Amino acid sequence: MHIATATTTRRWWRDAVIYQVYVRSFLDSTGDGVGDLAGVRAGLPYLKKLGVDGIWLSPFYPSPHHDHGYDVADYCDVDPLFGDLREFDLLVADAHRLGVKVVIDIVPNHCSSQHRWFHAALADRPGGPARSRFHFADGRGPEGELPPNNWRAMFGGPAWSRVTEPDGTPGQWYLHLFTPDQPDLNWRDPAVGGEFTDVLRFWLDRGVDGFRIDVAAGLFKHPELPDSPDPEADERARDSVNPLAWNQPEVHQVWRDWRAVCDEYAARDGVDRLLVGEVSVPTAREHAEYVRADELHQAFFFDLLSAEWDVDAFRKAISEALTDIAGTGSTVTWVLNNHDQVRTVTRYAGESTTVGPDRARAAALLMLALPGAAYVYQGEELGLPEVVDLPDEVLTDPIFRRTGSRSRIRDGCRVPLPWSGHASPFGFTAADSTARPWLPQPEWFAEHATERALADTRSFWHLYRDGLQLRRNLPQLGEGDLRWLETPPQVLAFVRGDGLVCAVNFGLDPVPAPVAGTPLLASRDCPPGVLPGSTAAWWISDLPIHSANSPKGNTP
Repeated sequence: MHIATATTTRRWWRDAVIYQVYVRSFLDSTGDGVGDLAGVRAGLPYLKKLGVDGIWLSPFYPSPHHDHGYDVADYCDVDPLFGDLREFDLLVADAHRLGVKVVIDIVPNHCSSQHRWFHAALADRPGGPARSRFHFADGRGPEGELPPNNWRAMFGGPAWSRVTEPDGTPGQWYLHLFTPDQPDLNWRDPAVGGEFTDVLRFWLDRGVDGFRIDVAAGLFKHPELPDSPDPEADERARDSVNPLAWNQPEVHQVWRDWRAVCDEYAARDGVDRLLVGEVSVPTAREHAEYVRADELHQAFFFDLLSAEWDVDAFRKAISEALTDIAGTGSTVTWVLNNHDQVRTVTRYAGESTTVGPDRARAAALLMLALPGAAYVYQGEELGLPEVVDLPDEVLTDPIFRRTGSRSRIRDGCRVPLPWSGHASPFGFTAADSTARPWLPQPEWFAEHATERALADTRSFWHLYRDGLQLRRNLPQLGEGDLRWLETPPQVLAFVRGDGLVCAVNFGLDPVPAPVAGTPLLASRDCPPGVLPGSTAAWWISDLPIHSANSPKGNTP
């Protein structure tokens, strides 16, 4: 067995750029219109050429797919829709031969209503051991006809559903903070934690390099399940806002236990196994609590993703992250998009669609310049806009199914990728297949097809590739301090400890560049001494880094 050195592999995650693969929309190898693990294997050379360090796979487990795999029916297998365990093993082996890490999604807050545990709970009696693995409770009202509390589900509607008992009578209620198809697990029952330790070991033994943890601020609820003063907060925000349901202090012990398991495997061969959490909490300071030295290695920092295209908003988010999160000894994990969000080209467009691509390119360079790690959602490297006009009859998002509202639905960023050609399926599935892609691709996807992006040196793809190559050549990707530079009001600029200067012009008008000379890389044509509007650029400079007002980055 190859024993890796600590300096090269124990800390690989600190500055890694991970590419999020939404499996069902990446590449279809079977011609059924749905992407699969063999399709991911086929796409690995493309991702290696792009220059990412690893991939994060969306859930591929057996599931009824009421929430596209985030309703897991079996945590230790592969849904036949995506392949089988042998195909998964081949994917891991191929990725490792190319030097690409493999991170898989794990969903510990809830499971599918088709999971064997939930079937057992329905068959059990009130108060029985099978029900204790979930949140079953008696209803309120004379006949128990009212939910146990007033909480609402994030995806719409009440957070409780009533079951029919085995004898046919109306019975208890169970909690589901997303949909009724996704009952929340009760982590106060030791059996739940024991089961997930076994799940971790199952996949670690198959060679995975880490886990992306869904709803990592979840798991525990207030033990008394009281009414909320704002029961519609989660439903209104489409986020984990209810303080009685999320971010309970007990959850931190789970991450200490999981970290111990990962550290055990790391001790065997000197290669860290990554835990990266989807942590949605109100402040950077609370976020930092999840990445303390004995908990998660990383947690997605969503403040850039949620920020408007505004220089002050970006500066505030970056400063708070570098002060609070990096102070724990972790590195900040930057993200601009994922499978739940409107694509950046569309999100940054504002009232004018013409500026969206320029702003998205600039934001990408900014993210790649920041100390720490970064995650890139598939299709962002192609400059894909959101598909906003999908007809109602093809929408699959449970938010739409439960509310009838198209507001903040997620199908538009999940349309299968275009690879080649001028008409659907754009190489996503075999041209001679009679199956259509599971979500329809618009005609204008042809402008963003991978083969066209690779051939055009001015494309989004080449910008990402060039940025990733330069990143690798810089000595302090995950570490080091940065100092803000004096700039015009609409410009954000900083210098890092390795001499990299990054500047972003959030305005529309050109301004003087903070560094003389031609930049190493720019998101748009950037003449020497000028920084055009909606543009980011990198230079190497001997500007001093140290300043009393410098936000602190990480230290080795």
